[in-house]
Amino acid sequence: MAISKTFCSIFSILSLILLSIISSLTLAEDSHLFHKTISPTLLGLRKEKLSHLHFYFHDILSGPKPTAVNVAQARMTNKSSTGFGLVMMADDPLTSGPEPDSKLVGKAQGIYASAAQDELGLLMVMNFAFTEGKYNGSTLSVLGRNTVFSVVREIPIVGGSGVFRFARGYAHAKTHTLDLKTGDAVVEYNVYVFHY
Repeated sequence: MAISKTFCSIFSILSLILLSIISSLTLAEDSHLFHKTISPTLLGLRKEKLSHLHFYFHDILSGPKPTAVNVAQARMTNKSSTGFGLVMMADDPLTSGPEPDSKLVGKAQGIYASAAQDELGLLMVMNFAFTEGKYNGSTLSVLGRNTVFSVVREIPIVGGSGVFRFARGYAHAKTHTLDLKTGDAVVEYNVYVFHY
């Protein structure tokens, strides 16, 4: 009888220890599969700063080497006064000055689409891919509305890569030149972005 009580006690203790080990392994395993809170310093993130970038966006639709091309449109797009439904793919130069031969600082790569029926309002989905100086290889991602005939348009910066990881901010776009016959445009951009 004493042996069976001792055996039951030992068995109970071993069962509790085993159960404890299994639950701690399960909890540890679960916590690493999907979510974990970490310190920003582990990613090298220190103090957030605000940067201002100034450049010119050259959207060329005409000539032998256009930088933006029509990739889709609706049946009714040609009848629309705003080009509603038109989708353009762009690989537009970003330069330090408004002249086409100014120093190249990057490319605006992505799409813009006519998304408004009563005014020329574009949906902009672009990456500003920089090729110059400390920003070389870094990008800023733009996603927002661009009402082309407004004097100044504000477009959100929703993220970035490289130097601009965790970026957020906005871009002010102001038309520098626009040729209504060809659609060619040069747009001045002032970008204000928080990043680490």
